[in-house]
Parts: sequence; structure tokens; C-alpha cells
Amino acid sequence: MSKPFSIKQWNEDDRPREKMLSKGKASLSDAELIAILIGSGNREESAVALAKKMLAFTNNNLNAFSKLSVENLMQFKGIGEAKAISIITALELAKRCRLEEALKVDKITSSSLAYEIMQPVLGDLKHEEFWVIYLNNAHQVIYRKQLSKGGITGTMVDTRLVFNKAIALLATGIILCHNHPSGTLKPSNADKNLTLKMKHAGETLDIKVLDHLIITEKGYFSFADSNLL
Repeated sequence: MSKPFSIKQWNEDDRPREKMLSKGKASLSDAELIAILIGSGNREESAVALAKKMLAFTNNNLNAFSKLSVENLMQFKGIGEAKAISIITALELAKRCRLEEALKVDKITSSSLAYEIMQPVLGDLKHEEFWVIYLNNAHQVIYRKQLSKGGITGTMVDTRLVFNKAIALLATGIILCHNHPSGTLKPSNADKNLTLKMKHAGETLDIKVLDHLIITEKGYFSFADSNLL
């Protein structure tokens, strides 16, 4: 059996590093980008071939790939702890860049904008978290706060903590957000009851509950858009 070509034996245009320099980063495939990160493959595969195999493990879904642990990645021949950590680090940086861009949103005028801000925070968690976005009268974001962190199926929220912070910030509106690790976008009865409880409490204090978003990796449900507020 003939030994596969190493990347150094490829045509220069096909080498990931050289390709990035000559054609730009957008010209590289996901596998080629990962190949640059890991630097080398193993005795049977080039870095690109190994990267393709790793991506195939998650059906070429980068979101799923980004959730792999160091131990998961080390199952692939040629991936040691250092390479696995390099991959996870790069993907985490990409996630933080997306969050940083989302936080530049100055004013929330729709449920989709609120989703863009919170999806990088909540979208791929394996447990539930409840967050509140506090806004001023112009619907500009004043503050974001995690109110609770729960298990796989639920989390508890204290109404007093939600509105104590709103009063301290002189907020005139809030957007409630929590995730569903199961991926379902259907609100539970508990979600509906909590939303109404928050709405009524807000009316007493003249602080409007503008929306409640249920967030998953791939989408969101808006109580306001669904006329449930």
C-alpha cells in the first residue's frame, strides 16, 4: 500500500497555509482551517484528511463539533491533548467574537435582536439558565444579568431579584430569556405562568416586561411575537 502524500508534497495552491496567504482565509474549507490548527495528521492521513474525518463525526456540523470535549477529540489518531486544546480554544474564541459583536447592539427593537445578543450565551448550554436584559426608556441595553442556573429540565427564578435590579438600574423595561437544552421551542406551563407573574409584578412597578425568549441552539420562541404577553 502506498503511503499518502503529506501536505508538503501537495501543489502549493492546495496547502492550507499557502492557500490562506495567496487566496485569503475565506477560500479555506472548515477542514482546511482545522488542519492549520492541528499542524499535522498521522501516519495514514494528512492533516486535512484527519480534519475531514473529525468533522464527519458530527456530520460536518460546526456547532456540534464545537461541543466536543478534549477527550472526544483525543479519540482520533494523531490528536493529542495539546492539539485538542488548540481546537477547543480556537472555537471558543470564535464564540466570544460572535458574542462581542452581538453586544454592540445599542438598541433592541425586535425579538430577533434580543436573540442575537443571548444566543451565544445560552444556545449550546446543557443546563438551563435564566437571564434578564434591562433596558431604558429608549430600549437601549443597560445591563444583562444571570438570575439563576438550573438543571437539564428547569431553573427557579425569584421575582424580587428580577425587579430589585430593575429598580436599582432605573430600567423601564426588561426582556426575560432562558434556554431549553432539549431543543424544543414550545413553552411549558411553568414558562407561561412565570411570564404572567413577571408581567403583573412589572405592571405594579411600572416596569414593562417587553418579551420572554426561549432560546435553543437553532432558534427561539418569543412570547411577544406570539401575543402571549
